[in-house]
Amino acid sequence: MGWKRVGDIPEFPQAVVIGAFHTSNWDFVFTLLLAFDIGLPVRWMGKDSLFKRGFGGIMRWIGGIPIDRSRSKNVVEASIREIVSGRIRYLVIAPEGTRKRTERWKSGFYHIAKGAKVPIVMGFLDYKRKIGGLGPHIVPTDDMQSDMARISEFYRTITAKYPAKAIGPDVSLTG
Repeated sequence: MGWKRVGDIPEFPQAVVIGAFHTSNWDFVFTLLLAFDIGLPVRWMGKDSLFKRGFGGIMRWIGGIPIDRSRSKNVVEASIREIVSGRIRYLVIAPEGTRKRTERWKSGFYHIAKGAKVPIVMGFLDYKRKIGGLGPHIVPTDDMQSDMARISEFYRTITAKYPAKAIGPDVSLTG
């Protein structure tokens, strides 16, 4: 494959991990392979249709949490409870919420991290340089705009598999 992994298990026991950029089904596969290689016990959110047709057990076994996007109003609160309880250590979230191009990231990852009082780790796959893993982290503050500027600065140098589908270099949030 020729890919290089960077980053190790963070020094803190729990975090929200950004899985960016999500422009291809391969992003999911590579992200899980990297997490397993690092030894990071991850859970991840996916649309509920991924958990149907016999794959549900496998998807849950590899850390999946099905999300019904038509009823996702309480996902942030439920995720905070799961992290605070210790049932989830590292929650990987693709902030785009889809492989299609969006103009903004969804803000759930930020609110989950802030509510659970855990850092946000910048996970990434850089297809141009063929490296992936864990980048720096931030601890969410009361200044979301400043925090997002720091996150955007990191992702400015990352190239998605399909760059035209990726947001960047200036990431902004909805909701």
